[in-house]
Amino acid sequence: MSKQIDKVVLAYSGGLDTSVILRWIIERYGAEVVAYTADVGQGDEVDEARDKALATGAVDAVVEDLRDEFVADFVFPALRASSVYEGYYLLGTSLARPVIGKGLVATAEAVGADAIAHGATGKGNDQVRFELTAYALKPDIRVIAPWREWELRGRADCVRYAEEHGIPVPVTPDNPYSMDANLLHISYEGGVLEDPWEPPPKGMFRMTVDPWEAPDVMETVTIGFEKGTPVSVNGTRLGPAELLQRLNEIGGRLGVGRVDIVENRFVGMKSRGVYETPGGTILYHAHRAVESITLDREVTHLRDELAPRYAEMVYNGFWYAPERVALQDFMDRIQERVNGEARVTLYKGNVFVDGRRSDDSLYDEKTVTFEEDDVYDQADATGFIRLQSLRLRTFAEKRIGEGE
Repeated sequence: MSKQIDKVVLAYSGGLDTSVILRWIIERYGAEVVAYTADVGQGDEVDEARDKALATGAVDAVVEDLRDEFVADFVFPALRASSVYEGYYLLGTSLARPVIGKGLVATAEAVGADAIAHGATGKGNDQVRFELTAYALKPDIRVIAPWREWELRGRADCVRYAEEHGIPVPVTPDNPYSMDANLLHISYEGGVLEDPWEPPPKGMFRMTVDPWEAPDVMETVTIGFEKGTPVSVNGTRLGPAELLQRLNEIGGRLGVGRVDIVENRFVGMKSRGVYETPGGTILYHAHRAVESITLDREVTHLRDELAPRYAEMVYNGFWYAPERVALQDFMDRIQERVNGEARVTLYKGNVFVDGRRSDDSLYDEKTVTFEEDDVYDQADATGFIRLQSLRLRTFAEKRIGEGE
């Protein structure tokens, strides 16, 4: 028989779902609930979460500022790995879940809780991300996932439960979509977005202006990198969260970073997601620009073969798995020469790289020049091409000889 659950730490956002979950755990398990809110840059809701949690019945409410840790230890490592899921998604939600999960487990240990709980549904990726993180950090942790246990089946049921139990959550007209925010991005899904042919509602986006309505002025930004990690914007050194926020502001007012995709969830279904990631998009292009002059060709190609695997690991919730950690070691090792600056120009949602420089550059003007030089003997290319074509000529002779 499993041990009685006396205290639970709940990942708490302050919204309707987690407020209902907080009261439901108290009633269903007879347990004390400690609300845990991680500030990863989601905005105003953080300040309100503590009071809401206590008013709903929590015995304590912990609010932890994880913004710098989130960017330095999760966003930037993924950037160094050039990590993009299925060609478009810069993993904003995927990267936030393990840092929140880490804080959740640490808080559970600090307060002597028997279990943790989260508000992720049984259809999504977040349940996997939270729980794989928890089990990787504390193998004996118990997890409560109400959406997989309770009788409530949707928002209407949650609203009814809140009204019946006097839960102080303002019930306003529901947005026609679901939204999740952090310092790297805002994601939108569900509701009207479930039809992949239906365009996103006008006025939906929060971080970026409509590219068509962005200023008719180009803006140039220079980003400095040390060992693949961004450290400065326009010559000013900034901390991790501050740097990303600065680029969010610049990219946001120019409409940079909107993506609308149908992605493959880990649980097996396809899902339409709309994302805005202004600062992350700028960093991705700037980082690739500095790499283009500092990384060896074969190292770059090998990394690019592995980057989709890395992204898949992160997307599926395996941040703390040994394969992701091992691959991160490789990614960080090859970033040791990725030092320098990239200059990008932003205009109406677009990012154009128009300059890159580095003291560690492998680019040699004397070799690539179209003018006369003493470095490269063009006649050497004859033998190179003949050797490269040997197998092609052999195959062609055999094919022609057989009358094809």
